[in-house]
Amino acid sequence: MTERKPPGVDFESWVDKQIRDADARGEFERLPGAGKPLPREVETAYDELWWVKRKMAREGFSVLPPTLALRKEAEDALEAAYAAPSERIVRKILTEVNAKIRDMMFKPPPGPPLGMKPYDVEDVVRRWRERRAAADGSDA
Repeated sequence: MTERKPPGVDFESWVDKQIRDADARGEFERLPGAGKPLPREVETAYDELWWVKRKMAREGFSVLPPTLALRKEAEDALEAAYAAPSERIVRKILTEVNAKIRDMMFKPPPGPPLGMKPYDVEDVVRRWRERRAAADGSDA
């Protein structure tokens, strides 16, 4: 961890010393992209946070408002329910996501409204059964 700047030392001089010491230890030698120009983006407008967005994409992070993240999670849960191997797992998946939807319905976070209601478990189970029956019929 970097030490704290000593009192009475000019901030710029202290930072320069930290960089020189790190360079002397070889800490900059094997950085990704060393010796290569920064990749150019095709974007026309300058974005001050370009490096943050690129790092988040590289690390697999995304930042969505809580309601949009839950919408995505609910869509994924419905797909997972339709692909589930048993009715018990369908019910488990829907029960878990419905609890999150109900929580957000009654305690809305900042951001856009959720705009959804909990899934009707019996209706989804019925459609799950129909899909399985149709898939079993097409395999035969």
